[in-house]
Amino acid sequence: MIPARRLFYLLWLWLAIGVAAAFWPVLVMVWIGGGVLILLAAGLDLLASLRQAEITVVRQVSATLALGVWSEVRLRVRQAKKSPVTVEIFDHFPAQVEVRGMPVQTRIPASGWVEISYEVRPTERGEQCFSATRLLILSPLRLWRRSHMAGARECVKVYPNFAAMTSYALLATDNRLSMMGIRLRQRRGEGLEFHQLREYRTGDMLRQIDWKATSRLKKFISREYQDERDQQVVFLIDCGRRMHARDGELSHFDHALNAVLLLSYVALRQGDTVGLMAFGGRPCYLPPRKGAGVINSLLDTVYDLQAGTSSPDFLKAATELMSRLNKRSLVVLVTNLRDEDNDELLPALHLMRQRHLVLLASLQERIINDVLSEPVQDFSAALRNSATHIYLEERRKAHEAIKAYGVLGVDVEPEKLPVALVNRYLDIKRSGRL
Repeated sequence: MIPARRLFYLLWLWLAIGVAAAFWPVLVMVWIGGGVLILLAAGLDLLASLRQAEITVVRQVSATLALGVWSEVRLRVRQAKKSPVTVEIFDHFPAQVEVRGMPVQTRIPASGWVEISYEVRPTERGEQCFSATRLLILSPLRLWRRSHMAGARECVKVYPNFAAMTSYALLATDNRLSMMGIRLRQRRGEGLEFHQLREYRTGDMLRQIDWKATSRLKKFISREYQDERDQQVVFLIDCGRRMHARDGELSHFDHALNAVLLLSYVALRQGDTVGLMAFGGRPCYLPPRKGAGVINSLLDTVYDLQAGTSSPDFLKAATELMSRLNKRSLVVLVTNLRDEDNDELLPALHLMRQRHLVLLASLQERIINDVLSEPVQDFSAALRNSATHIYLEERRKAHEAIKAYGVLGVDVEPEKLPVALVNRYLDIKRSGRL
């Protein structure tokens, strides 16, 4: 039991009367009588509070939440007593969420229930758990607050924000991929794998015309091609300490997962198989598969995957991946490249390049460009600007060395990585390099 604010107000009033009674003795009896009344009221109110019926709480929250997205949580609070009850509600939400609309004070009708809601916004992926709800139940005279825990512990899964995949699906349906920055360069019929014969259309190139079919049917017939299907895309994700770097709310690792999920979705729609392997942290491997259920498998695999604190072993990861993959694949290595990584990274790239087509996706720190955009007004700013240029030059040399090994590259800021990866993948499909 906890004294409520109203009881403290009464005690302060009683104390004020006691001070006044020290100067005006006529108030002594008022002070004594007031103390007796307060004591009697507090005692009776305490007994009434202890006899109050228990209150139950049922929480309604989605089993899966998206990182960085506001979601609603509902609490149904019920009591069986035949008189209304005022209660303050403090739901014990996970520490890794932002909250709007909590705590709440409400009045539960006699033998009834109320439903309240508040919003949570997860700031970290993984399993997040809600503990029991704490209730502070006001006594009938509101002199006491009784603390009571109600409801059950409940855990939810916080997935990467896959809203980009939903947007892609809608845009793909409306043939408006360019709104995402995804380029569809090739004209109709210019793929690599034969699809069907059809009548000639204005704009078809001369090499598309099937002259045998044209001669037989006495009208122009064109061949229509599509991009090759049943190819294999495998993601090799760095879970090392550098992926903890943050640009805005999300870490580089979270941006990398968003890009992997979007490209996986696109590749599966293209008829390819998709697999994933993580290294530098908790080991994780999902063999290449195709079909609508692969996205759910990917989400269940990576939702609680976190960047570790150790340095990644690129060569060990490449060796393990080579032992698992027999079919030629597009291996997408997602990391945060530094020039000092070349001694370890180049042997790994060379090993994978012997059998597979390798695409290195590297994340730039946005703060680098922010530093270059700042005006140079003093010596300290000049040193910072100069050091940034030196860093960028070393980074450029590192990428040039990687390109010399025949490895493709994407080097962009984290927010731009998803669309950049999809564009490069589509370019590779249409070039026939895989």
